Amino acid sequence: MNRVYFDNAATTPICKDVQEAMAQAIGNLYGNPSSIHTEGRNARAAIEEARKKVANYIGASIGEIFFTSGGTESNNTALKCAVRDLGVKRIISSPLEHHCILHSLDSLESAGVIERVNVNIDQEGNIDIKHLEELLQSSDVPTLVSLMHSNNEVGTLLPLEKVAALCEENNAYFHSDTVQTVGYFPIDVSKTPISFLSGSAHKFYGPKGIGFIYVNANNQIKPYMDGGAQERNMRGGTENIYGIIGLAKGLESSYEELDIRRAKTTSVRNYMKEQLMAHFPDITFNGNQENYHYKVLSASFPPSDKADLLLLNLDMAGISVSGGSACSSGAEAGSHVIGALHGDSPRKTIRFSFSHSNTKEEVDFAISKLRVILPEMAV
Repeated sequence: MNRVYFDNAATTPICKDVQEAMAQAIGNLYGNPSSIHTEGRNARAAIEEARKKVANYIGASIGEIFFTSGGTESNNTALKCAVRDLGVKRIISSPLEHHCILHSLDSLESAGVIERVNVNIDQEGNIDIKHLEELLQSSDVPTLVSLMHSNNEVGTLLPLEKVAALCEENNAYFHSDTVQTVGYFPIDVSKTPISFLSGSAHKFYGPKGIGFIYVNANNQIKPYMDGGAQERNMRGGTENIYGIIGLAKGLESSYEELDIRRAKTTSVRNYMKEQLMAHFPDITFNGNQENYHYKVLSASFPPSDKADLLLLNLDMAGISVSGGSACSSGAEAGSHVIGALHGDSPRKTIRFSFSHSNTKEEVDFAISKLRVILPEMAV
């Protein structure tokens, strides 16, 4: 065993069936989907078939699904178009959101177009539902709530249905960044009132550079990016047809094998947690350990000189992990999520994130390397 990949929350390897679907499309679908000739119509038909699959898996209509370049574009579209086109002047969020949310809120706030409010959170990353209700009831200003379904660093899950119902009761829009949960948890927007929802293919074994946004049909927004008439006049630019096909296939495989994949992933995650506790008595875990994303395990090691270089040493030992979000980690930058939960803690956080392809043997390999790297902590 040379290398072990435990960084599936950052990105996932493209599954073989997705590779095959994309390869077939690359070889056969070369027409521009906007062209009216046969090659163009074939390409257009493939895109619409992919759109239908995505819509079906999340309980949406095909007219509510728009393909984007990924989760960041989808999240930017939801927030900024809600302000521009729906009259939103107040956004309730949290300090634990992905940077594409936080930086979008920074931009909107600095432009003076929104009031920004944070809901209270506890040390496990759970939002205070009562406080959210109070915030929603405290103002008649048009409001959007933006809260991620699962935290990408510590795995704590949002009570999605409860928050959606609360927003509906108080006439607020609700956006959820579901980039980490689409393909891993059942989501049905026909039953759960959500205004905007985001997905990204590379999180569920599809290609990078392609995602989607669900926009509830009741929300009439204008294009975030101007151009041609693609995506029913909602997103200009020639469609990434091969990415779209890969996204749809990845989502199809994820949901068709949901129970099997969940069981395998959960088994490996739980085994890793058990082994870490058995060999490192001073270890703790970040996030809610009862209501969590089953692919994420955020472990907190006590401070030491060797722990400071733990990410690098693990990589050199053949184990790929992260300290937090891959979008902001750089070399060893601190995590804004861990900072919000635990302040300026000297402990070292490592995020292990798993897939259905990982094994307990890989966990044993990682534990053996950790024992060598951190001998003073091991028993």
